[in-house]
Amino acid sequence: MRGRGGWLTLAAFLAVTAAVVIMPAERSGWDWGGVLSFLAAFAVTVAIYSLFTLGLNVQWGYAGVFNFGVVAFFMLGAYAAAAFTTEPAAGGFDTYVGGLGPKLSPPFLQGEEWVPFVVGAAVASLMCGLLAYLLSFPALRLREDYLAIATIGVAELMRNVVVAERGLVNSERGLKGIPRPFYSFFSPDNYEYFYLLLALVVLALVFLATERAVRSPWGRVLRALREDETATAASGKDVTAFRRQAFVVGAMIMGLGGAVYAYERGAVSPDTFTHFAGTFIFWAMLIVGGSGNNRGAVLGAYVVWGLWIVSLQLLGYPLPEALRNRIFYIRDMVLGGLLVAVLLLRPQGLLPEERRVSIWVERLLRRPPEAVGARPSGDRTPTS
Repeated sequence: MRGRGGWLTLAAFLAVTAAVVIMPAERSGWDWGGVLSFLAAFAVTVAIYSLFTLGLNVQWGYAGVFNFGVVAFFMLGAYAAAAFTTEPAAGGFDTYVGGLGPKLSPPFLQGEEWVPFVVGAAVASLMCGLLAYLLSFPALRLREDYLAIATIGVAELMRNVVVAERGLVNSERGLKGIPRPFYSFFSPDNYEYFYLLLALVVLALVFLATERAVRSPWGRVLRALREDETATAASGKDVTAFRRQAFVVGAMIMGLGGAVYAYERGAVSPDTFTHFAGTFIFWAMLIVGGSGNNRGAVLGAYVVWGLWIVSLQLLGYPLPEALRNRIFYIRDMVLGGLLVAVLLLRPQGLLPEERRVSIWVERLLRRPPEAVGARPSGDRTPTS
């Protein structure tokens, strides 16, 4: 981080960190056990939401695909993972498809503790990728604004189907009692720390895979496509195919995020999947953090969700009644104000996109000049 922009990024990170740590500690009478539990839950949510911002960054930050229906993939991923890991429906008020958890539990290596969840997460990711693939044929041929409208419509259609079809995923009652991976290995007080580690591992793997992808020739085509679609097509690239690939890859990451969310919450219902909580907030996170930068996507999730949580901590202080009754509306205004301020003062986000050519060129530039020039006679790798 260099220059004034670097100091702004550092200041935002430190301010959110201080508020998230100090405010709960002060309210709890400096009970650090409770503070650590709060911070673990906060970090798990940031890790899960970072998966969605990374998926959206692949779609919009690199390929320029306007997906305003993130909630559709969020919902599909969560419900698919839940349906594949829960027990079969007991009948009565509970009616839903799936219930394959017991059938996916092999009797060795304690498979019931992890196999259903791996299968559920994989199915959730694949189903979201399939949905994106099918949507890409009519939707990706639309102009940017019409593409945004189309994805919003698909998301709302899916939500209405979930509520109206009572035998699909239990309608508005949702799915409850979703098992959690390795839950019997830990006490309830310690499990949240294990799940934090698990969520961070998943996030790290997705982050590293995404970084490798966007620095590859495939990622360079996506950036070229975003900057100038006509020039990219003129260079012989199949523009529609690359946009479809970015759309599908981003959707699969979102599906994985939905699975991790369902396992952490232990229940999902249609009330969770609103356009605000399932689409707008991820766009706000990506814009604040910096589109076209995977580190910015994670930082944006941290800063925006930290601001969101800190605003609720204000309820523990002696506020005037007028402010207390309106704190939720004030929170929305603060988030909107932050978004507008970033767009006006630093439109590239807290961590702007880094102009990189490729991993091979970066490695070449890190080598000493004499090492670059002294190549074996049989090595024909270009030096520029």
